[in-house]
Amino acid sequence: MDTELANTSIKNDGEIPEMSIFNLPSKWTNQNNENISLLDLKGDVLVMVMIYTTCTSACPRLVSDMRNIERQIPDEQKNNVKLVFVSIDPITDTPTRLKEFAKENQMDSDQFIFLTGSVEDTREFAAVLAVSYKQISPKDFSHSNIISVFNKEGVLMHQQEGLGVDNAETVAKIITESNY
Repeated sequence: MDTELANTSIKNDGEIPEMSIFNLPSKWTNQNNENISLLDLKGDVLVMVMIYTTCTSACPRLVSDMRNIERQIPDEQKNNVKLVFVSIDPITDTPTRLKEFAKENQMDSDQFIFLTGSVEDTREFAAVLAVSYKQISPKDFSHSNIISVFNKEGVLMHQQEGLGVDNAETVAKIITESNY
């Protein structure tokens, strides 16, 4: 999606754009056991990915890709960016488990947010991101590998698909959006 096109949908009167994820009614719980809505994230560029903490194949690579992206964001812009991990396994990924996972992966700063929600809210959010997932065993899921960038108004600006791909375009989009 072209940034200029998306920015035309941002309203100056404080209203949320029609295509914003902040319009979703979903409720989430973060790794600190705090209940939040996506609207609570307004004002930051959001880099979002859907994972599950017991994954041993794609998710560790997605976590690595997110850390790589975070390292490339200039320090002066990091306060305007949040890296958000949304669990596709809300049964296993409790706030306590997400907190442990954040610590295990040295992502326990305010810049990293881990969310878990109801099965219904998770499915709705996945549909918005075009992330497909399916439980294939009691502890395993098959899922898309997509990292999404949302502007400060919650409008999708960019998606990166795949594992270990060149993320220069994703980082450039994050830097551009955090300057608005």
